Amino acid sequence: MADGSKTLHRLPGADWIAIVRKHASPDFAAAFVELPVLKASVLRHPCVGAQSIGAFFGVASEMYDTITFTDETVDHHKRYLEWEGKVFGLDVRGATILTRNSTGLIETIQLYHSPLIVLTRFSAEIERRLGGGLDPSVRGAAAL
Repeated sequence: MADGSKTLHRLPGADWIAIVRKHASPDFAAAFVELPVLKASVLRHPCVGAQSIGAFFGVASEMYDTITFTDETVDHHKRYLEWEGKVFGLDVRGATILTRNSTGLIETIQLYHSPLIVLTRFSAEIERRLGGGLDPSVRGAAAL
């Protein structure tokens, strides 16, 4: 650039990673509406409330060997994140869709894992690790 200024390029998923890293702090809840909802392919039912969502992401984030956000697209109030990595030594990929309200607070999170073998193992392991950390009706797609 002729004026010497630099264009800063954010890595895909950087804002979401920063929120998830705060999963155990009050700052985490500040990113959400009063009753946000997590809909995940690894959960039997939606997970409601910042505290439950924080518990989920606190455990889930420890399970990945690696995870890298590869693409990010924003369309009005939705942010689409594609990611890939390793869990249990297996390749995993997926998508996270964040929907924000008009003030920018997160209303819903949709989280999808693939392939199926990873989804079922991840579901069983998150249930085991969370134990009583989530309402039992929410846990365990693998238990279906």
